[in-house]
Amino acid sequence: MPWPMNWPADKIDMQPIAHIHNAFKSKFGIPRQAGLVAHMQSCIVFEPPYRQEEAFRGLEGFSHIWLLWDFSESHSATWRPTVRPPRLGGNRRMGVFATRSPFRPNPIGLSAVRLTAIRLRTPQGPVLYVEGADLMDGTPIYDIKPYLPFTDSHPEATGGFTEQTNAIPPLAVDDSSGDLSVFTPHERQVICDLIAQDPRPHYQDDSTRIYIMPYAQSEIHFHVEDGKARIIKVQQSMIPNS
Repeated sequence: MPWPMNWPADKIDMQPIAHIHNAFKSKFGIPRQAGLVAHMQSCIVFEPPYRQEEAFRGLEGFSHIWLLWDFSESHSATWRPTVRPPRLGGNRRMGVFATRSPFRPNPIGLSAVRLTAIRLRTPQGPVLYVEGADLMDGTPIYDIKPYLPFTDSHPEATGGFTEQTNAIPPLAVDDSSGDLSVFTPHERQVICDLIAQDPRPHYQDDSTRIYIMPYAQSEIHFHVEDGKARIIKVQQSMIPNS
């Protein structure tokens, strides 16, 4: 028996409760899924109405949280029923509901991240510190929910067409140029992990092309050949601070 189709169609007005802040200053280089670069650090700063300490009571007992957020850099007045997943080379179409593409009827993202610390009394009110996020710096967050291992984890789940793309090996990263010495050891590892995930569009395989990945206030220049990414240089970014 079909459900009635005369439900109210009023739009829901959602306002951001927080924004995330990290070293991802542009979309290029951001991991395609949460957790792929597990030690990438971010912090979540809340808007003034949501800086009430009691709203966070009990959250310290959870190791991971869900973030519901806005694909704020991918808003569009229209949507299409099919998209071209980058991991399929950009030349095969899949149904939008079979992908995590940002180009959706409603541009809402969902990410599970590791909660590493909660600071309740900072000049900006309560701040959450997380690892493994796949959100660009400044991304609006609509809601936060605890990750529940007993119901949110499904080891028997199948991954559809992504199971073939998960078999793609990561890039080997050559950072022998020494330019990464301006970063801390932790930052150097994160940068290498980001490049190893191969942020290039998957229809591009030009060994002469130089790619530029913004990271914090720097730009990492690298090229890829025969499955190896070589970092060429690091220079100050022209992207302004957020």
